[in-house]
Amino acid sequence: MLDELLGRARLRERIEELEDENRHLTRQLDAESDRRADVETERQAAERRANRLDDRVQELEDRVERLSGSEQELSVRRRETLCGDRLTTILDRLESVETDPEGALSAFVGDAPLPDAVSDAFGDRSSLVSRVAPCFAFTDDARLLSVALDPPIEPDPFVTWDDGAVFDRSHFEPTGEFTLALVRSDLFAMGEYHGRERIAFHGFDSDLGRNHSKGGFSQARFERLRDEQIDSHLERCLVALEERSTDRLYVVGEQTVLDAFEEAADATATVDATGDPEPALDDAFYDFWTTTLWAI
Repeated sequence: MLDELLGRARLRERIEELEDENRHLTRQLDAESDRRADVETERQAAERRANRLDDRVQELEDRVERLSGSEQELSVRRRETLCGDRLTTILDRLESVETDPEGALSAFVGDAPLPDAVSDAFGDRSSLVSRVAPCFAFTDDARLLSVALDPPIEPDPFVTWDDGAVFDRSHFEPTGEFTLALVRSDLFAMGEYHGRERIAFHGFDSDLGRNHSKGGFSQARFERLRDEQIDSHLERCLVALEERSTDRLYVVGEQTVLDAFEEAADATATVDATGDPEPALDDAFYDFWTTTLWAI
């Protein structure tokens, strides 16, 4: 059964077929040698054919040897970054999947070992799911569907079998009313949204000392004053967030400052958006609502 899974059984059958054909051509060559000189061209053509078959047999035998190795290198079939209309199209396709009752597996897997149901469903390619976790994983009992997606909003881990893909679109794309805030050590930008439409904006930046010049403060004092400026900036950001009119709050920005917002935010994420507050917020919105798809 392992030979069938790895494709070796089919290859061995093909090798036997080619070897039989090669033996037939060898006998044909022997007969051709007794014929007249005007069939020499045909004999040479048959010999070239036999040589090509020998090469093909060797190629297939090498492939069988590689597949018989103790470790087989696996890789995802395709990787694609999804956002905007393309993301909506892919989610629509997932929602359109229909199977028999309990014919489709949907799961969200975290950093822990894969649940047995996910490992069994993806078989020898389940290691690829582990490699890209945390992620949603979708497949079906015929393995026509086999993908993983990393969502901007991570739900609690789950595994379910149903008659189609099971997921909440709000984990992948902006829905309803929410606030997205971009926080850096020297910048704050907050937008209130209804879906993809921004309906309010507030932002500011802070003038932080960035360089320690000779003859000025000591390095230790300079760093202490800069830390105090950052703390004051973050407190100002928290006050600004209290003025929002939505319940849901997503905070993105520098990894070094996100800890200060974990209690207030429904989700946090690191983004590299820089520049003035308003265009930086637009970049952060795009980065946050972007999903990666892996074809497993």
